[in-house]
Amino acid sequence: MNSNLVETLIGAIVLVVAGFFLAFAYSTAGPSQGSGYQLLAKFDRIDGLPTGADVRISGIKVGSVVGQALDPVTYRATVQLEVQDSVTLPDDSSVKIASEGLLGGAYIAIEPGGSEAMLKPGGEIKYTQSAVDLMGLLSRAVFGSAEAGKATGGDAAPATEGAAP
Repeated sequence: MNSNLVETLIGAIVLVVAGFFLAFAYSTAGPSQGSGYQLLAKFDRIDGLPTGADVRISGIKVGSVVGQALDPVTYRATVQLEVQDSVTLPDDSSVKIASEGLLGGAYIAIEPGGSEAMLKPGGEIKYTQSAVDLMGLLSRAVFGSAEAGKATGGDAAPATEGAAP
């Protein structure tokens, strides 16, 4: 009976410590509490860009992607960004969807412009560069040389019919 009490107390302590770590992890890595201002950017394609992806300037995280929608009129992807309040961006800044590598995730890279006028909360970044289709580029590199041979007649059989041996 005494060992059951000890086991129960140890189990309760383990659960309390696990709950503490869970609360700590949620408070440090949980959803943002709206500590920035929002901007919009419109792209032709946003392949592989998830909600929650980083927004970076010079490789340093300054915000995150908080929403995505399709513009029903232009059929362009509208991305909603949240940028830290301490970061002010000139209104001629540009954004592009970059990749962390061949297998890495996508993120938004901001290149600040040189204008003295700053973007206001809810403003739109006009200069955008869409995501690059890495699989399409890879297939062009692999299969592109074979298609070039077909276009120049490289696969055609030589005309030897009717020629004397």
